[in-house]
Amino acid sequence: MQNKTYNVLVLCTGNSARSILGEVLFNALGKGKFKAHSAGSKPVGRVNPFALELLQQQGHSIEGLRSKSWDEFAAPDAPQIDFIFTVCNNAAGETCPVWPGKPATAHWGIPDPADVEGRDEAKRAAFKTAYNQLARRIQLFMSLPIESLDKLALKQKLAEIGRIQDY
Repeated sequence: MQNKTYNVLVLCTGNSARSILGEVLFNALGKGKFKAHSAGSKPVGRVNPFALELLQQQGHSIEGLRSKSWDEFAAPDAPQIDFIFTVCNNAAGETCPVWPGKPATAHWGIPDPADVEGRDEAKRAAFKTAYNQLARRIQLFMSLPIESLDKLALKQKLAEIGRIQDY
C-alpha cells in the first residue's frame, strides 16, 4: 500500500477556478502519490483567466487544464476515485453521481474568487487567497498517515481540515 497512487477529484459547480487550483496543487504537492482531477456539476466550459495567470506565476503548467463535467468521472472507463473534495458550497449540497468504489469525501469550502468584483488587483488577491487556502489544506491532508487510518478516523480528519479557519 505504501506505493499506491491515490486518485483525487476536486469538485465545484463551474470547474473554472477553485477546483482547477485544487487539481493543480494536488498534482504538484503530491509528487506522484496523488493523481488529481477536477470537475463541475455545471461546468462553465473555460478556465478562469485569473486562475491560469496565477498558476503560471506560481510555476505550474497549465497545459491540458479544462472545465469539465463530473459525469466524466462517473463513467465506467473513468479512473477509480479514492478521495473527493468539494470546494464550493453549491457542489457540496448537490446530488452527486454514484462514485464507484465509495471514495472518502469531504467538504473544504473556499470563497469563490471568481465572484469578486472590481479592479483586477482585487480579483488577483482573491485568487491568491484561494490558492493559499487550498495549498494549506492539501498539505495538511498529505501529512496524514492515510494508509494507517481506518475509514471513520480518515473521514474525521478530512472534515477537520475542511473546518480550518483560514487567515
